[in-house]
Amino acid sequence: MFTQPDAVHTAATRLAMRRLLPLLGLAYFMSYVDRTNIALAKTHLEADIGVGAAAYGLGAGIFFVSYALLEVPSNLVLHRVGARVWIARIAVSWGLVSAAMMFVRGETSFYVLRFVLGAAEAGLYPALMYTVTLWFAQRHRVPVVGLVYTAPALATILGGPAGGGLMSLDGAAGLTGWQWMFLVEGLVTVVIGLLVWRVLPSRPQDARWLSPQQAAALSERAAAHDTPSPQRLRGNFRLAFARPVVLLLAATYLVNQLVASAVGFNLPSIVEDLGVAGTMSIGLVTGSMGVAILGGVLFFPWLQGRVGNDTGLIVLCALAGTATMALYLTADAAPSRFALLFVANFFLMGTLPLFWSVAMSRMSGLMAAAGLAFINTVGLLGGFVGPLVFGLIEDRTGSARAPFAFVVVAGLVGSLLAGALKWTVSREREPVRAQVAAAAE
Repeated sequence: MFTQPDAVHTAATRLAMRRLLPLLGLAYFMSYVDRTNIALAKTHLEADIGVGAAAYGLGAGIFFVSYALLEVPSNLVLHRVGARVWIARIAVSWGLVSAAMMFVRGETSFYVLRFVLGAAEAGLYPALMYTVTLWFAQRHRVPVVGLVYTAPALATILGGPAGGGLMSLDGAAGLTGWQWMFLVEGLVTVVIGLLVWRVLPSRPQDARWLSPQQAAALSERAAAHDTPSPQRLRGNFRLAFARPVVLLLAATYLVNQLVASAVGFNLPSIVEDLGVAGTMSIGLVTGSMGVAILGGVLFFPWLQGRVGNDTGLIVLCALAGTATMALYLTADAAPSRFALLFVANFFLMGTLPLFWSVAMSRMSGLMAAAGLAFINTVGLLGGFVGPLVFGLIEDRTGSARAPFAFVVVAGLVGSLLAGALKWTVSREREPVRAQVAAAAE
């Protein structure tokens, strides 16, 4: 039984969305820009300092190794110190390292700085998702996560042209275009980190723009349908990391990120292979893919709100995205291949608000901090494997299209995992809740 009226909670939720989501989205926007701007520099790094396709794939992927290793520890610290302190620390440190990418001089320094960048940024995304669990009721989480995901969509739309524009400064002040891109975008991220430190409340009770009644309503409804959470990780590792639903969420996300990173980190060179020339033109065409992402992350939460069945929609997205990539392998005309990439991104990214809502509905408190980070950790290993294998196949075959056979096979595996996730969620909904409640006692 709720102690605060629905009207109070509704007003507080709208206010929290207006106050929090632009700031969280801004941090995620720059995260995505700083993580993927390396794709715009791919051909220039090869020409200027000799970083070839395979070395680029390793460097692009090695970011996710350090990111994954530190993901769970980072979120456990977040649980202790709060979102404001930890998200600000993450943003400032990754911004400084991203700016330092301008000093890359060869393969070794490229690998080292990409590894350090992953360590600096580790924990950001699960920190954002954990923050959502503290502020928003379960019924609001799909649309809220969908709105958070507009950040990478807008980063794709705006980041590509902005990066292309910065790349056009080639030669100014004795710096190459890619050096300007890393420097400017990294320093912008530092400023955003300082803004987070100044204005982000860690929880509803810390927000001066909420009344005590509104803060209580948000906290009460956010926890209302969550499973109980033990107060310590020791002795509860299975609840956080080894439940069947958690393992399937992690495996499904791994394949999703493998496919997304394999294509995303090579998208500018794929666009160039389709006949587009010039850094600004490549940036604009690459950025247009963000329209597909934006459509997906807004459409599927809307659809889920009307038909329900979040896991069924996850299966639909996996099958449709894989089928589209298979058609890409058979298409010859550049406009057709571009259109297929557009549709694939619509499904590939559109599934993510649904996915994370399913994950957040099955954990809370410390278990959410650890479990969400674990899922993201496993998933981001796909971010290492995807670009690496894509680059190796491209190097071996000399074709930018050949690696898509690997992408299609991965998509088929992901579709099977999505089906298994749907079955497991339907079978374990009540038993898992009872198990977590017993451990929390």
